Amino acid sequence: MKSNIEELRKKYINNPSEGMTSMDIRNMSEDDLLDMDYFLNEDDLFNDEAGVEGFYIF
Repeated sequence: MKSNIEELRKKYINNPSEGMTSMDIRNMSEDDLLDMDYFLNEDDLFNDEAGVEGFYIF
């Protein structure tokens, strides 16, 4: 798990989110970094079912 967090940290240091700096990312706790990643990618997590045509039971 530690290596995954370091990969995320490097990803966001190289390309910080709007309103953040690479120094902000360096100083973030692991939990804060994971939370930020989750919320930045939240739409991708739930987008798989959006607009799917098919059979629906109501």
